[in-house]
Amino acid sequence: MCGIVAYIGHRQAYPILIKGLKRLEYRGYDSAGVALLHNGLNIYKCKGKVADLENNAKGKDVAGSLGMGHTRWATHGEPNDINSHPHLSESGEIAIIHNGIIENYATLKEELSKRGHHFISDTDTEVLVHLIEDIKENAHVSLEEAVRLALHEVIGAYAIVIISKNDPTKLIGARKGSPLVVGIGEGEFFMASDATPIIEYTRNVTYLKDGEIAFIKDGKLSIKTTENVEQIPYIQTLEMNLEAIEKGGYTHFMLKEIHEQPRSIYDSLRGRFDPITGMFAMRSLKEYEGKIKNLKRIVIVGCGTSWHAGLVGEYLFEDIARIPVEVEYASEFRYRNPVIGPDDLVIAISQSGETADTLAAIQLAKEKGATILGLCNVVGSSIPRASDAGAYTHAGPEIGVASTKAFTAQVAVLTLWAFGFAEIRGTATKQDLRDAFAELESIPAKVERTLLCEDQVIEIAKVFKDVTNALYLGRGYGFPVALEGALKLKEISYIHAEGYPAAEMKHGPIALIDEEMPVVVIATKSSIYEKVISNIQEVKARKGTIIAIVTEGDNKVRNMADYVIEIPETKEYLEPLIATIPLQLLSYHIAVMRGCNVDQPRNLAKSVTVE
Repeated sequence: MCGIVAYIGHRQAYPILIKGLKRLEYRGYDSAGVALLHNGLNIYKCKGKVADLENNAKGKDVAGSLGMGHTRWATHGEPNDINSHPHLSESGEIAIIHNGIIENYATLKEELSKRGHHFISDTDTEVLVHLIEDIKENAHVSLEEAVRLALHEVIGAYAIVIISKNDPTKLIGARKGSPLVVGIGEGEFFMASDATPIIEYTRNVTYLKDGEIAFIKDGKLSIKTTENVEQIPYIQTLEMNLEAIEKGGYTHFMLKEIHEQPRSIYDSLRGRFDPITGMFAMRSLKEYEGKIKNLKRIVIVGCGTSWHAGLVGEYLFEDIARIPVEVEYASEFRYRNPVIGPDDLVIAISQSGETADTLAAIQLAKEKGATILGLCNVVGSSIPRASDAGAYTHAGPEIGVASTKAFTAQVAVLTLWAFGFAEIRGTATKQDLRDAFAELESIPAKVERTLLCEDQVIEIAKVFKDVTNALYLGRGYGFPVALEGALKLKEISYIHAEGYPAAEMKHGPIALIDEEMPVVVIATKSSIYEKVISNIQEVKARKGTIIAIVTEGDNKVRNMADYVIEIPETKEYLEPLIATIPLQLLSYHIAVMRGCNVDQPRNLAKSVTVE
């Protein structure tokens, strides 16, 4: 959701904050603001993007070596100048920036209003900074202690950073349910929602855990829990490269990340299997071999694109490992009193590792005794720490809000897990594993070949850029691909699109088909190829326009479809890794032709850290 960055040290803070906010803008871009300590507390904020904030601050006092910045995805209060962060306490002494939701803010606000506090904005964040000051003044405690005591009174999720105009050597940060990382440099410190604003200046970081507060004072870092227990910071070295968070000559991050998929899939598989011997090298499987052997059920939880990856996982685990699988929206899982217990395995999928709904689902499953496997892209994030075991996808930073390489990386690891489970449970032989791994090893090169269809996709995009609706159809492994393709189109081009199992089309959606609505069909040569052919004929009988994703050399569908995009042949269970690519490109080029901001589509944020 919102992006946070803060700095204290020997440099000028403002350039660091602005650059950091631009790198964090994928987390929210409704409004932006900074607070700087120099001859008082100077706050500049406005509705719009970070570029609007820069214009707003031109010619003003932006000096100071202590400051913090925020880019917002609105929850409480509409996006406007007043609701933008930072927010001030009643006296104007304390400033705060916040990512998350204070669920009991209305009750706190009512009580504080009775005590004489006046509120300017509609945000929950302003209530928190007023509460901190109220405790500081009435309990006669330090700012550090006031923050700790205030956090005991709030219900919800937060990552906060606080500065005070009365102390230019102090920076305070805390987290619960929303990420906050502290960067440690030579005589300087950074705080941020993720590592992207920090990597340019230091590789030494510590990730705050839930319920921890970081205090930087007089050039020293200390960490306490909200229970006032001192913690020893665990400092780790970032492996991220600065080049990974730059566009590298591409027009948009999304296009760069689509083209990075041969590498990101390779990195997600690298070192985890031997195609010659059929041996695994995944510790998470070895440690839970007994659990896997006796599993009664797998429950996969995720949101958005991760949920679609989970649907591919369902096909994989049931097809290959013969384990019953349920795929749940994490946002619904915790609210329907699910039946789950110690015999179940829960796989939690999240690109960021911070998705609030997925974290809540994990917590519920753990309380009921289930084992948790986490599948995430961001090292040090909350979901890996909350899981019993798991794997990182190694896709590298994904800056574009619409997920692309994270999806294929997740599917790649799920495929490995499915075969690992199959070996443990005796549903796959060593020869099965060698065959599967040999084909998996060829996937990055086949994705590279598929990317060569881009010029053809551009021509198709020109034809359909002005449509208002689209239908995506697939069967078997093609069904989750259809769902993901439809999601990409609506996310970034704002065209209404729906994905359906192809056979379900005649149970409703077929009523929508006419000459104006394109129907995208995943029509590769799978075990249900002839059934998909029948579905294409049903569309053509209603004068529908077909865009077909087909296996190379397929002339049967070519003779029926209006537009055909060929992809290399592979095993049926690996087709989602390849068939997704042209759909990503189609969505991207349609959105660009419509003048949409593909990296920062309206109303969306990359990391959804509130429920």
